[in-house]
Amino acid sequence: MAGRGSSLVRTQWRNLVSCNARRGLSTGAASDGAAGQVIGIDLGTTNSCVAVMQGKSARVIENAEGQRTTPSVVAFAPDGEMLVGAPAKRQAITNSENTLFAIKRLIGHRFTDPETQKDVKTMPFKIVPADNGDAWVEANGQKYSPSQIGAFVLSKMKKTAEDFLGQNVTNAVVTVPAYFNDAQRQATKDAGQIAGLNVMRIINEPTAAALAYGMDEADGKVIAVYDLGGGTFDVSILEISGGVFEVKSTNGDTHLGGEDFDQRLLEFLITEFKRDKSIDLSRDKLALQRLREAAERAKIELSSTPQTEINLPFISADQSGPVHLNMKLTRAKFQDLVGDLVHRTLGPMKSCLRDASIKVADVTEVLLVGGMTRMPAVQETVKEFFKKAPSKGVNPDEVVAMGAAIQGGVLRGDVKDILLLDVTPLSLGIETLGGVFTRLINRNTTIPTKKGQTFSTAADGQTQVGIKVLQGEREMAADNKILGQFDLIGIPPAPRGTPQIEVSFDIDANGIMHVSAKDKATGKEQSIRIQSSGGLSESDIQEMVRNAESYAEEDKKRREKVEHRNTLENLVYQAEKSLKDYRDKLNAEQIEKIEVAISEARDASKSETMSGEEMKEKITQLEQAVMIIGANMYKNPGNVDKEASASAQAGAQKGGAQDAEFMDAEDMSDKKKDESKN
Repeated sequence: MAGRGSSLVRTQWRNLVSCNARRGLSTGAASDGAAGQVIGIDLGTTNSCVAVMQGKSARVIENAEGQRTTPSVVAFAPDGEMLVGAPAKRQAITNSENTLFAIKRLIGHRFTDPETQKDVKTMPFKIVPADNGDAWVEANGQKYSPSQIGAFVLSKMKKTAEDFLGQNVTNAVVTVPAYFNDAQRQATKDAGQIAGLNVMRIINEPTAAALAYGMDEADGKVIAVYDLGGGTFDVSILEISGGVFEVKSTNGDTHLGGEDFDQRLLEFLITEFKRDKSIDLSRDKLALQRLREAAERAKIELSSTPQTEINLPFISADQSGPVHLNMKLTRAKFQDLVGDLVHRTLGPMKSCLRDASIKVADVTEVLLVGGMTRMPAVQETVKEFFKKAPSKGVNPDEVVAMGAAIQGGVLRGDVKDILLLDVTPLSLGIETLGGVFTRLINRNTTIPTKKGQTFSTAADGQTQVGIKVLQGEREMAADNKILGQFDLIGIPPAPRGTPQIEVSFDIDANGIMHVSAKDKATGKEQSIRIQSSGGLSESDIQEMVRNAESYAEEDKKRREKVEHRNTLENLVYQAEKSLKDYRDKLNAEQIEKIEVAISEARDASKSETMSGEEMKEKITQLEQAVMIIGANMYKNPGNVDKEASASAQAGAQKGGAQDAEFMDAEDMSDKKKDESKN
């Protein structure tokens, strides 16, 4: 059997279906059938945000800590407890190996990818190869896929929305960087499924930002969206006209963002400290995490002040004792350290304008998205490139989630007269004879779309062909990202070039691709939804869903245990107070029973091993013991009455002071008149 792999030759081009026409897309929600609330989630590298439509506008929802954004951090405590968001970030210094952050940079990546290998060297946690070659992470000896960690963050956002809305939420629109490839988009959708969400739509972050910004804007605008976030950079050109948001082009770098700026400053601090103190902090995990957090704080502060001071007492020690880090850092020095990173954003901006066939002068508005756009050097670079000051009309941390919520409103049918036309960021094609990359869909093609091409065999008698699907912009297949491969078998033996094999690419509105190959002679067809040569299988996803559910159940048990502990502590306090106040009303046996119950309850409240059910049992026992006090008092009410009577008599013997307190106003007035006469 001949000709596996690069066994196809191109015979002709045929455009099967063009969905570029606006009539091919619906503004309504009929096809999606959304029921219930649809939330919008910006799953960010550094921070995440969730929003929902309220009336005609999107509202960002505060989390349990009262913040509008949530750190995209997941940590596993030594006892197995999982922490997400701010609680996870707070304990990172003492648990850096098991605190996972910036996982979005790994999503959809292979372990051997150059970007992954760079992260392996700089991240404090373990990045390991999965059985299928994907990049996974390890914490407490357990391996997790990036989709799984993303799912834990999405679950937190889901819970935030449910607490605010007072109802279960299952439907969501989730955003991704515009330059995410097919594997990364599919992995993001998998994360939503693991979190128990029906991801109705995956949309690009710059597009979502433009949607939030331009919902009430005038028509006829050409908007450039510059999105520099925690881990990725995107730039998109959009045209807004008649409620239609049409993406003209997009470009970017999925491994450029705030984490790189932090790392650059971190390396500078390590070098300077080593030069001054002859101590290498890069070998000290605790010190390294403190430095990492200090670098992030300094970066943020330098956006609003020309100089900051980094103080880290007891960062290390030598023979003379503790060693402290104290360093002044100017904005100018920081900008010098990261100047090349800012400069890297210029290339994608130029390519984006060129692909859109738009000149700088044609851009009417520039929108800044992502926390890194607060940096003055970034703002100045954008201003110089586009020859105009960027708009200040949106919150760069929240606008993406708001746009996702608006798209959710469109899918639900609440938001009318808005149509979103997005594009595929990279060219898609297959490998043909000689290892050539043959494009079927060019980058910046409006989606959804379906295109096809007819190929033939490369050898005589070939009865099967291998279809290798790739994504990228290089001319040779080996230089592009392989998305997947499959075989079409059962081709009748024939001279090379005779069989007619039609390969079709179908990209849905999420930017996720389906590929089919059909032998025209026999009608035999093979089709797949593209899953990366790595990626998660359906069984993997279902297993991770079960794991997520078990974590949710464990979290529920831990929360109940904390509540029971608080109840026990409060009951012990109340019981001790009641016993002290009414001890003389009880006999020795009753006192002993209450004291034993108090002691057992106190021990239970301090126990780390006792289950929630056992704590609940101690609560019941103490409540029943304390009831003895009340029952005993009601059983002998005469004792209380006699005491009250004796007290009243004692007061009367002191000169009738009590009687004067209860004299009414009329009596008091008559008394004053009598006194004045006398």
